[in-house]
Amino acid sequence: MRPAPSPAKTASGFRPELQGLRALAVVLVMVYHVWFGRVSGGVDVFLMLSAFFLTGSFIRKVETGRPLALVTYWLNVFRRLLPAAVVVLLAVIAASAALLPKARWSSIMEQITASLFYQQNWQLARDSVDYYATDHATASPLQHFWSLSIQGQIFILWPLLLAGGLLLWKKIGLRFPALGYRAVMGALFAVVFACSLAYSIGTTASRQEWAYFDTGARLWEFALGSLVAIALPLLERVPRWLGVPLGWGGLAAILACGMVLQVEQQFPGYLALWPTLAAAAVILAPASPWGVQRLLALPALGWLGNISYALYLWHWPVMVFFLVESGSQDISLGAGLGLMLVSLLLAWATTRIVESPLRSWQWLSAKRRRAGLGIAVLLSLVLVPLNGWQHQVSAEESRAAAQVPYDNPGAEALLPGFDQAPDPQAVTIPLTSKLDEQWSNFGDDCTGEWVPDGEVIQYCQQGGAPDATKTIMVVGDSHAQHWSGAIDVMAQKQGWRWILLTKPSCRFGGPSETRGEECGAFNQAASDYVLEHKPDAVITVGTFTALGPDGEGRAPGEQERVVPDYEAGIRPFLDAGIPVVALRDTPRFVLSPPECVDRFGAESEKCSAPESELMAETSPLDELAAGGSLGKNFSTMDLTDLLCPAGICRPVIGNVLIYMDQSHLTGVYARSAAMEFERRFLAATDLND
Repeated sequence: MRPAPSPAKTASGFRPELQGLRALAVVLVMVYHVWFGRVSGGVDVFLMLSAFFLTGSFIRKVETGRPLALVTYWLNVFRRLLPAAVVVLLAVIAASAALLPKARWSSIMEQITASLFYQQNWQLARDSVDYYATDHATASPLQHFWSLSIQGQIFILWPLLLAGGLLLWKKIGLRFPALGYRAVMGALFAVVFACSLAYSIGTTASRQEWAYFDTGARLWEFALGSLVAIALPLLERVPRWLGVPLGWGGLAAILACGMVLQVEQQFPGYLALWPTLAAAAVILAPASPWGVQRLLALPALGWLGNISYALYLWHWPVMVFFLVESGSQDISLGAGLGLMLVSLLLAWATTRIVESPLRSWQWLSAKRRRAGLGIAVLLSLVLVPLNGWQHQVSAEESRAAAQVPYDNPGAEALLPGFDQAPDPQAVTIPLTSKLDEQWSNFGDDCTGEWVPDGEVIQYCQQGGAPDATKTIMVVGDSHAQHWSGAIDVMAQKQGWRWILLTKPSCRFGGPSETRGEECGAFNQAASDYVLEHKPDAVITVGTFTALGPDGEGRAPGEQERVVPDYEAGIRPFLDAGIPVVALRDTPRFVLSPPECVDRFGAESEKCSAPESELMAETSPLDELAAGGSLGKNFSTMDLTDLLCPAGICRPVIGNVLIYMDQSHLTGVYARSAAMEFERRFLAATDLND
C-alpha cells in the first residue's frame, strides 16, 4: 500500500529502508490475512508512514519558500492513486458478476462506489454495527479498501491543517519571531493526537466494530507520523548506541504485533501504539553498518516496496474469490503461496503497465484541467460498467415486479386445495439481489401510549388495524420479528393491533447466565411493558435451534432446546391472565440458502437438508406444554412443516425464497404463510370467540 503518492524523501534524503519497511508491512498483512484470518498491525504502519511522508513534504515546501498549491497537490495525488485502484475495481466488477451469488451483488455495488470515492470505511462501519445488514458476516472482495479510504480522506484533510497552520504561524510570527512553523504544526498535531487517541480508546472500548473503521479513531496514527516528521531533525540526534538497538527493537515489535495482540478485537485503541511507535523507532534509527537499515534496505525489499500499493490492492480480492470458487474455509500452505504469487504478478503488471506510465506522463500533470480530466476519465472507467451492471439487475427486478400473484404463491402452495401451478418461466421472488429489503419491517415506530419509557427498549413497532379491538404483542429477537409479516396480515384481517418489541440476538426469557447484561435489561423492560399494557396475547420464540454441529459433534437437531429460563420469563404474563403463544424456532442452514440457490439452483440437494438433521425429532416445547404447570393460557405453535414440507427443509417453496440468510425468513415468504399462521394462532388461543 502506498503511504503517500510522493517519493520517500525526508530531510536527510532518500531512505531506502522505509521502502523495505513498506514491503515488510504488506507481507505481514498478506500472511495474516491468508493463513491466520486476522490482522497484523501492518496497516497501522502504513497509516503512520503516509502522514510522515506527507507532512515532511509540506514542511520542506514551507521552509524552502515554495507555495503549497493545494489544488495541484490534490489533483496529482488522486491522479496517481486512482489508476491501480480502478484496475482492481474493474476486475472485482467482472469477477463478482461471474462468480459471486446475486445475493451479494447489491452490497458489492455499494462498496464499489464507496471505494472509488474513498468512503469504504464508513460503508463498512455502518454494516459492521447494523445487525440487519444482510452480508455483515461475509468478507467482501473490497473490504481492504477501508484503509485506503481513510488515507484518501487524510490526503484532503492534512494539507488543509498544514495550510491552516501556515496562516496561523504567519499571524503569530509577528509577535513571536522565534516561533517556527514546525513548532506551530507540532502543537497542532499534538492536540489532534491527544484528542483522537482519547476518542479512539473510548470508542474502541464501547463500539470496537465501529471504531475499527472510524476515521476519527485513526487520526492519532496519522498525527503521530506527522509529529515524527516535524521532530525528525531533533530526533536524528539520538546516539548510535541507543538508536541502533531501538531500530531493531522496533522491527521486532512490528513482526510480533499480530502474534501477541488480538488486533482484530482490540484495535485501534491504545494498543495500536505498539505498531505505530515501533515504526517510529525504525524511522529514527541512525544509519549504521549494524543497524536495521542493513536488512530493510535490501534491493529485493525495495522492489517489493515499490509495488506494495498494488500488491495490497490485489491480495485481498484474489484471496476472497479463491475461497468462493474453492468452497474452502481455510487456505493450505501451498495454496497460500500460490495466491501470493498471483497477487505479486498482478501487482507488478499493474505497476509496470498502468501505474508507472500514467504517473510519469507529463502531459497529464502539466495543467490542472488535464489532471482533472484524467481523474474524470478514471472514475468513468468504473462508473460506466457499474451502471450497466446495475441496469441489468434493475431489468430483472422489473420483470419480477410484473408477475401475477399466482406465479409466486409461497407457503400457500402447501395448503390443501391449491392447484394453480406457477408459470415455469416465472422469476423466483424475492430476488437475491434485493434481500437487503426483506427484513420484516411492516409496522411504524410506536407512538402515543405505546412508546416505551426509558431507553432500554430501542426497537418498538406497531401495526394492524387503526380501530383495533385487541392487541397482540411480539417480544424477542429477530427470529420473532421475521414472523411479523404473517402477524401483520392476520391483524389487519381480524381488526387487531400488534406491537413488536425486539432486541437483536436477545431471545426472550427470564434471567440467565447465558445472556449479557443488555439482553437481561431488555427482557426485564419488555416484561414490565407487557404487564403494564396487558395485551390480549403475547407471542415469543420458545426454542433455540443450532447452526451446524457443536464441539462434541452433535448435529443441530440434537442441540435444539427450550430457551434458558423461558418459563421464568413468561410466568408473570400467565399469572396476570395474559395468554402466551410459544413459537418453535426456525431451522438454521450452514450454507446461506440464497447464495446456494444462486450458485447451484433451488432444486440442488446442496441447498436442502433433512428436517431430522436440523430440528429435534419432537419439539422441545411439547414436553413443556405437556407438563401442565403453565396452565391453559400457554400454547405452542410449530410451523416447521411450512419450511420443511415432507421432512425436507428447502430454500424455495411456491416460487418464493424462504430464507434471506442462514436462518431469517424473507418478508415475502412470511406474509405468504399468513393464512396458515392465522388458522393455527386462532386454534391455539380463544381470541376468535
